[in-house]
Amino acid sequence: MTEARAGEEPADLTDPERRMWSAFRTGGVCDLSARSADRDDPHGDRVWGPERSVRAQVVALLLLHGPSPVPGRVASLKLRGTRITGRLDLSGGTVAPYVELQSCRFDSEVQLSEARFGTLRLMNCAIPRLEAARLHTEGDLHMPRCRVARGVRLTDAQIGTDLLISQAVVQRDGKGRAIAADGMSVAQDFQGELLETYGEVSLRGAKVGVSMNLRGACLRNPYGRYALNAPQLTVERTLHLTSIALDYVPGTNSSTPPYGVGATPPRGRPAHPFECRGGLRLDDGRFGDAIDFYGARFVLTAEQEISLRRIQTPEFRFVGERPEQGRVVVSGAKVVKLVDTSTSWPGPGGVSIEGFVYENLAPRGHFPLGRRLAWVEASTPEYSPEPYERLAAVLRASGEDADAREVLLAKQRRRRATLPMAARAWGYVQDWTVVYGYRPGRAALWMALLWAAGTLLFSQLDPPAIKQNEHPQWNAALYALDLLLPVIDLGQQGQWRVEGGWQWGAAALVLLGWILATTVAAGASRLLRRG
Repeated sequence: MTEARAGEEPADLTDPERRMWSAFRTGGVCDLSARSADRDDPHGDRVWGPERSVRAQVVALLLLHGPSPVPGRVASLKLRGTRITGRLDLSGGTVAPYVELQSCRFDSEVQLSEARFGTLRLMNCAIPRLEAARLHTEGDLHMPRCRVARGVRLTDAQIGTDLLISQAVVQRDGKGRAIAADGMSVAQDFQGELLETYGEVSLRGAKVGVSMNLRGACLRNPYGRYALNAPQLTVERTLHLTSIALDYVPGTNSSTPPYGVGATPPRGRPAHPFECRGGLRLDDGRFGDAIDFYGARFVLTAEQEISLRRIQTPEFRFVGERPEQGRVVVSGAKVVKLVDTSTSWPGPGGVSIEGFVYENLAPRGHFPLGRRLAWVEASTPEYSPEPYERLAAVLRASGEDADAREVLLAKQRRRRATLPMAARAWGYVQDWTVVYGYRPGRAALWMALLWAAGTLLFSQLDPPAIKQNEHPQWNAALYALDLLLPVIDLGQQGQWRVEGGWQWGAAALVLLGWILATTVAAGASRLLRRG
């Protein structure tokens, strides 16, 4: 291209470039499409010839040093069905005009590193690679339905309003990353509905000012450990990793969000799940409203994890499909409300909840206490009291005292298996007699049975008194009760001479009374400590 002054039209422009130049000054659309769905598909195999091609150098000249607009108009670059030849390099530049490219095809990578834009919209475009580290936009960055062959880089980019990459298809770069956006800041929404990636999506330390939506997205990374690697991600409202309603018309050409895509579907409606084929990492993330996994599907290897260590959010909705392999780790996480189902958690060895703090349980569907206890047991291969105590505290706070006692009883029985033989035997005695103090009515039952047995036994005896003139009337029931009660003296035990086999019976009642009293005292002290 011949040298041209700022705002001056170069002399060697082609016809398509002249049309683009003219449309830029009026703010109109330069449409070079063939008006044929097959021939206008930027992702197809059809060759786009010179009649619909413009040079990247001319595009850069327009955007950086373009002509003044026609009076009464606003200059903007709007292309449709256009092939951009050569490498578009706007690195470090300031682009004032509004930019909207729809169904365009780039021959080479687009270089926007450290560039500044107002609003940039690339819709349904074929892009070899987008290099936009430290990009700054005052308005939106839109890339719906784009296909990027060698990854997108948005490291430390600052998006002034919304980032939209819905229905985009992004392949990996040379480092195995489909989207590299560590440290990126989005002032409002991050929308990635039905996004498809083939490589790691890296969002380490990224910040989203409102919500982040990956409804119906499919993140695949068979080449590395994580499909979504986003530790220390901050989302001021909700992170949606959910299924999406399919009540939209495919192929819609709207350029306005939400591009025909519906929200999270109600139960029973047709839906496309969020799918993560590879590990997911959200460690140390902060989410202002919720993390939602409704209808999510995870396909993991045995070594991969859904890692949610130390996340903080008011509501955690883990209501997706159960992963067949891998682990779900929520160790150290802090949530207010846990919304889950009995079928969403993996089995033994597949869950880790050490230090997981939640204040309320809101299960969806039938989630009986037995399954909740199985969930705790499956998540603690080695005995740990904290998960049981946390569950009991939550149940007690919601008024379910009977269930809370069952949880603490399960804790004692689990603990018993870790004790030495003697302590384990004493644990069995406490369990059989007073159920570790959590069922005090059983102590009364045992006392009644032993008293009845003692009464029946001693009703066949008429023992002589120790002091002939100083003894009460013989009463087998009172005598048996006096033997059973280790502290209270009913004035019977020291008044009669019991000999032979009757002594063994009396000694047995005394011993059983002390055992029963000791187990009751142990259970009572445990309940007092719990209180």
